[in-house]
Amino acid sequence: MTRSFYSDTVSSFLSTDANTIIGQLAQNHSQHLVQQQTGAWLEQIKILKTQLWGLPDDAYLFFEFIIPRMGKRADCVLVVQGVIFVLEFKVGASAYLYADRQQAEGYALDLKHFHQGSHDKTIIPVLIATKATETFSTYSLDSEKVSTVICLPPSTLNTFVGETIARIKGRSFDAVQWSLSAYQPTPTIVEAAQALYAKHSVVDISRSEAGADNLHETSTTLLELIHSARKEHRKIICFVTGVPGAGKTLVGLNIANRHADSKDLEYSVFLSGNGPLVAVLQEALARDQHQNNPDVTTIAAARQRTKSFIQNIHKFRDEYLKDQRPPAEHVVIFDEAQRAWDLKQTAHFMQRKRGLGDFSQSEPEFLISVMARHQDWAVVIALIGGGQEINTGEAGISGWFDAVLKSNEKWDAYCSPKLLQGEYVRDELTVESLSKFKFKPSLHLATSMRSFRAEKLSDFVHYLIGGDSAKASIVLHEFKDKFPVVMTRDLATAKKWISKRTKGGRRAGLLASSNGIRLKAEGIFVKNQIEPENWFLASGDDIRSSNFLEDVATEFDVQGLELDWALVAWDADLRIVDGSFEHWRFSGTSWQKRSKAESQRYLENAYRVLLTRAREGMVIFVPEGDADDATRLSEFYQGIADYLAECGIKIIED
Repeated sequence: MTRSFYSDTVSSFLSTDANTIIGQLAQNHSQHLVQQQTGAWLEQIKILKTQLWGLPDDAYLFFEFIIPRMGKRADCVLVVQGVIFVLEFKVGASAYLYADRQQAEGYALDLKHFHQGSHDKTIIPVLIATKATETFSTYSLDSEKVSTVICLPPSTLNTFVGETIARIKGRSFDAVQWSLSAYQPTPTIVEAAQALYAKHSVVDISRSEAGADNLHETSTTLLELIHSARKEHRKIICFVTGVPGAGKTLVGLNIANRHADSKDLEYSVFLSGNGPLVAVLQEALARDQHQNNPDVTTIAAARQRTKSFIQNIHKFRDEYLKDQRPPAEHVVIFDEAQRAWDLKQTAHFMQRKRGLGDFSQSEPEFLISVMARHQDWAVVIALIGGGQEINTGEAGISGWFDAVLKSNEKWDAYCSPKLLQGEYVRDELTVESLSKFKFKPSLHLATSMRSFRAEKLSDFVHYLIGGDSAKASIVLHEFKDKFPVVMTRDLATAKKWISKRTKGGRRAGLLASSNGIRLKAEGIFVKNQIEPENWFLASGDDIRSSNFLEDVATEFDVQGLELDWALVAWDADLRIVDGSFEHWRFSGTSWQKRSKAESQRYLENAYRVLLTRAREGMVIFVPEGDADDATRLSEFYQGIADYLAECGIKIIED
């Protein structure tokens, strides 16, 4: 992909006719050009020709410079004496809007984090409203050498650039070579889904060669198995495993997107029982499609289209309870398949909600039986997360094994040898049934992509939840400088710390366990229902947005999704007593101890989910407690704080 639509030394730019520059820009523009776009370029060229005189000889200018976030481009990038100015123009604007400031700052941060040549450079985001008369420039570099957004009217750009390079005294570098440095983007699941929907390759959205190879290899294996099933008239089930954040959902979306046309011989659909994930992805794709094609696609039409690409597994199930024909799709991808319901939960639901008193199948059994209705061929792809069952009645991987063995049809089963690990299977019977499976190592994703700063975050959380503070501390020490993990006993301090770091369109959020009932005394209401679409997608200045840190999301709201910065509130449901974890549930007016191993595991997994949502950093809030409130005694929380300190987590210092 072309890094910029036009680039040249500033001296050459100043001597080149505007129409010649417009011609080169238009030639590289891949979309239908409209008069508004060429008009904006002309205005930018006019301003820059009056403002870039007198700069040093090394000054270099790029128009429509690609930002490593799936096709986004900054209006202009100016490189001069070792300083990178990211210039975002708002032609005709007289005010510096919140969204525009966030956009400019976001471009600067994305360059810093995802463009290899920019990691050690000073970057200044500049927002230019062409009709503005006032300047808002609170110049300040953070620890990563990225400035706050400078808001300027066009007439002050020359003076600002001159003063800035004199102040910084940077070291010049080759701007062309810098521009060609490798991109290593780490998009969120929402951005990745948008990129795939826009026909980007799954390899394009991996931040590392290992991650790209892993995603490509797994996707290729699945596509080959699908093709083989169709050609050889077989029924196949594939289990795809992976470390947290490795891209299991991305692989599933990639397969579904490759075969999203109902006329495709290998027509596929992506299914998930994760309601918030489905709602957020459907809405994000619809908004993106409408925004990119407002004259062609209404938001209603866009929503209808994305609902056929990504579906709620329960709606799919209900449809084929009524309709006994084979599904239109020959390939179904089940995300978070370990969370499908067991027989007891499914039968209870069917009797209570659907009036089917004699229903005798688990959810995996029923879904496999639906796909078995195809006489010729079918493929089921089950995306499995280890240690992520968080609710009563979730069948886990064994539910799928049992369903395959009970099916009247012959299913060829494929998985990675990693599926034998205790993280996925827990009993000898399940392991024994794997002897009938065919092993393909590529069906395991081993490289985490969730955090571009701390690939070992999941290892740290694994040891922390496992009660091994010594190992947790060792792992945290390896990445704490890149990915801060801190704690505080004061909620206001936690919010201030995280808000200070949430810049440039990044997303922060307040998280807590669904059973963190006594956090209510701190103003955190876990029983309050959020709107996932707005919590995750609304602008940061919208009170419904997660960035407001007012509405709390629980493990059920955020599993499968992610934030840049997380504020995790830790209640007394998972507490430390005499050096060991104790598991509690708040019921009625008091805490009750959890005695069943399954219930304890659900609680641990809930905190595992909460502690692995962040991509850039995290603060943990542990309340002080109250000696006058028997449900919030200080001793409930002190043990937690002490244990987190043993794990290497420091108290906030700034």
